[in-house]
Amino acid sequence: MQLSPLAWFLSFLPVLAVIVLMPGLRLSGARASLAAWLSAILVSLLAFGGTWQLLAWAQLKALWMALDVLYIVWGALLLYHLVQEAGAIQAISARLPAISTDRGLQVLLVSWLMVSFLQGMGGFGVPMAVCAPILVGMGFTPVTAVVMTALGHAWAVNFGSMSTAFNALLAVTDLPGELLAPFTALLLGLAILPAGALVTLIGTGWKGLRHSFPAVVVISLVMALGQYLLAANGLWSLAATGTAVLGIIALLLLTRLPRYRADNAPASLIPGKPEELASFWWRVSPYLLLMLIGFAVVLIKPLNAFLSQASVQPQFPELSTALGWVSPAEAGRPFHFFSHPGTILLYTSLISAGIYSAKGLLKPGAPIRILRAVRASAGDVTLGVVAMVGVAAVMTASGMTNLLARGLSQSIPRAVYPAVAPFIGVLGAFLTGSNNNSNVLFGVLQMETARLLGLNVPLVLAAQTAGGSLGSVMSPAKVIVGCSTVGLTNQEALVMRKLVPIELIPVGVVSLAALLISAWLG
Repeated sequence: MQLSPLAWFLSFLPVLAVIVLMPGLRLSGARASLAAWLSAILVSLLAFGGTWQLLAWAQLKALWMALDVLYIVWGALLLYHLVQEAGAIQAISARLPAISTDRGLQVLLVSWLMVSFLQGMGGFGVPMAVCAPILVGMGFTPVTAVVMTALGHAWAVNFGSMSTAFNALLAVTDLPGELLAPFTALLLGLAILPAGALVTLIGTGWKGLRHSFPAVVVISLVMALGQYLLAANGLWSLAATGTAVLGIIALLLLTRLPRYRADNAPASLIPGKPEELASFWWRVSPYLLLMLIGFAVVLIKPLNAFLSQASVQPQFPELSTALGWVSPAEAGRPFHFFSHPGTILLYTSLISAGIYSAKGLLKPGAPIRILRAVRASAGDVTLGVVAMVGVAAVMTASGMTNLLARGLSQSIPRAVYPAVAPFIGVLGAFLTGSNNNSNVLFGVLQMETARLLGLNVPLVLAAQTAGGSLGSVMSPAKVIVGCSTVGLTNQEALVMRKLVPIELIPVGVVSLAALLISAWLG
């Protein structure tokens, strides 16, 4: 199809539907995604030569890609509601702020490290919902509390929730994680320092930032290096969690320095009576188990090979439109059930449920309450993911994504595009409320544009998902969740006005880094 203004507008129509319906008319992500999916089908049929056979196969591809992502989502929600039922979140919330008497380290611990750890374990708005009330209890205003928690964990969204968003990018682009993970970890690693510095500045002022900045630098270096090593060595599913744990350990060690102690008493890493400590560790044991099982499955090669033997990989036929756009026959991503991140979450949940039951930490009726909570929280997420992946599949199979990419490649200079790519990711996440949906919506578009411009494809895709990670915390959907727990219902605009300009600082850091790396690569 010719690259005419009308054709380009029609190919952009499904994306425009999300723009209008979510921020404009404030429809839920699930409903806006469904409307975008229907518009993609209509545009395909009426303007791009789509056939019902092509659409049917495109939907089968979409369902297969969505299953890969949703299995992780369901597992993460199951584990979250299990530990919530056992009081693990409350135990962490009550104990961590008491670790240090230094105000700056308290701010970093709650609004930078704890919130990122929770993002690594579950995500879906939970980190802000849990940590914002803690900050309010520490004396911060509700608006400031929500802004700080949003800023603090933005870097962890991409590799959080067992890398749901990153796996979505791998699914829609059909590229190996080993190719994309290093650049992604590098760009997001550069966003860690500004995140820590900004929450410290907001929480303690310039004087507090000067006092805490050495700690911020040390912890940032530990976390950035840890994230890169984890992601680059195939452990991207645990990159956010493992990185946050490294950051917490680094902070705990820093509390023992005279600079960060209000008195000369030796600092206790985890304060409390022996029986309280035992209860605490039993409650948080699922997180330790998750890391242990996750690392074992990935790093112990014979175990990984054994668990990966059972796999399913569907074959999809060549698809063509009436206008001559051809999508070649291809194999779907292999689904290794027993070594899948979703199954690792399931293993962890089952073992943890046994531990909790043995220790009397689950009240009668807990299994039913947990499953009901998972069903309630997974409904809109599932519909939204299936619909949004459906949009991407229809647009790709009909040639709409290629047309959009051609338009971008002809309108944005090659040398500048790497700096623009993160902002496209931000836009997608802001509109859909999800780094995951941003990658599904724009992942193939960014890949095609990079190829047409002759740019490094992994770098551009890393910029896309890094931008989506940072942009997701600015989305109305995420802000609503954070505001709901601190008494700011229907006052989300107050948070947005303060959050968006500040969050653009780490986005700018990633944009500049992508530009410089691209220029260096040539």
